[in-house]
Amino acid sequence: MNAASRGFSSHVAEQAVHWLVELQEGATDSQRQQAWQRWLEADAEHRRAWEHIQQINLRLRGVPGPLAHATLKAPPSAARRRALKALLVLGVASATGLGLRQQQVLPPLLADYRSPFGERRQMPLDDGSQLHLNTASAVDVHFDGQRRLIHLLEGQLLLSVAPDPRPLYITTAQGVIRPQQGRIDVRQLAGQTQVAVFEGAANVSPQALRGYPLVLQRGRQTRFSHQQWSPPVVTDANGGAWIDGMLVAASMRLGDFIEEMSRYRRGHVQCDPRVADLRISGSYPLDDTDRILDLLTVALPLQITRRTRYWVSVEARV
Repeated sequence: MNAASRGFSSHVAEQAVHWLVELQEGATDSQRQQAWQRWLEADAEHRRAWEHIQQINLRLRGVPGPLAHATLKAPPSAARRRALKALLVLGVASATGLGLRQQQVLPPLLADYRSPFGERRQMPLDDGSQLHLNTASAVDVHFDGQRRLIHLLEGQLLLSVAPDPRPLYITTAQGVIRPQQGRIDVRQLAGQTQVAVFEGAANVSPQALRGYPLVLQRGRQTRFSHQQWSPPVVTDANGGAWIDGMLVAASMRLGDFIEEMSRYRRGHVQCDPRVADLRISGSYPLDDTDRILDLLTVALPLQITRRTRYWVSVEARV
């Protein structure tokens, strides 16, 4: 049973882990307690995730292993926080009764390549292709004498495909993509896969339509589920800016902008519905989300309220 079947997403599960670690770090001040309470009451999904993480924490306290004992008894420190988070992740995995490869609470621990939350990675593949992984992404790679196979377990990749006589396949939870030489961006969404072709072309085959692929040409993108694809549209010219560490917006809804930025920032960023439809344009550095938030107050009539480092609100300026 994964996080989704328990009634909460992997992102909310990670928020619950962070709050548990935050609240266990010594004395809890009233501001931090209030911020946690607001998070808990903001959504029933938050409460379900919190209750589950608390159960895991109680199980860990009954584990006789030296690692659990040392971690739970150690004084607050950065090392203790990392160890506690690791124990909670392993506890969630073991509680499901499934292999780690099947877990969706955090990026698959056994993937061939993965990128941590908020970070990006670039690596050359054996065929000369260049693989970029966006935040919290994981892939398996298998090349043999007949074919090249990349399985996107979660997150987002951008691949510059090298010429090679072997066919290349990118698989996701919804189907298979066969790109030609060029550049392609693939993102795993909830129940869908998004594909954008920047150079070359690609065949897109949902699982139920393997014999009837969609030919996606250069400069076009689509989303597909297990059974169908959406009509191709023009590719977002700035869609690949993340490999350069930038979030580029061209008259983007503020609510959508905040959601995209939140992929690179731990904790919760709340956007006031009264300002969610404002439009934002510009280039913003993904490695400094606090700076992005500050820049928003320059571009738009907004104010940023930081209750804790894990709870931030974007609101109309008073």
